[in-house]
Amino acid sequence: MTLVTSHPDPQSFSRSLANAYARGATTRGVTVRQFDATELRFDLVLRGAHTTPMHDEPDLARLREAVDASAHVAWFFPTWWAGLPAALKGLVDRLFLPKVSFLYEGGLPRGLLKGRSSRYVATMDSPALWYWLAHHDALGGSFGRGTLQFVGFGPVQRTLIYSVRSLSENARGAWLQRLEALGANDAQRLLARQGTARLPGQAGA
Repeated sequence: MTLVTSHPDPQSFSRSLANAYARGATTRGVTVRQFDATELRFDLVLRGAHTTPMHDEPDLARLREAVDASAHVAWFFPTWWAGLPAALKGLVDRLFLPKVSFLYEGGLPRGLLKGRSSRYVATMDSPALWYWLAHHDALGGSFGRGTLQFVGFGPVQRTLIYSVRSLSENARGAWLQRLEALGANDAQRLLARQGTARLPGQAGA
């Protein structure tokens, strides 16, 4: 399993949620490789767009290898301006490339990362009603369907945590417990799925 976070503060609630999820997954015997987009050294700009290939920097190469070898990838990030933080958006641009993560056949896209499930956990200060009415599920459209499902991940599940700024310590603690249980459950489903099929060359989860 690969886990990607994207928060510049290592003490953030988002990072704590990710650590809780990882703890839950490891209780089921799943190996979790963790990366944070804000700590990886790579060019955030896809220079040359999709016409001039860029070489992966060492950190990006390590992450790509982890994603390729994983049957499940989890993403944890704060919602900024109704979307992904810049570091994660840049990572997506560099990581998911034509003929590597997707291609077009007969004018229609085909994802090349099939066989992998995914979950994203997004925190936000917005209340739920505002997110749905004002932002129209922006993350679901751009990241869930427009990115993860586009490149072949499935199923793609998500956990949205609203009004984070006003959460009490008890509420935060409850969310941490919930994410630890969720990590264990996702790992259990992953192991059950791997009992019948493994990704080519895959040695772990």
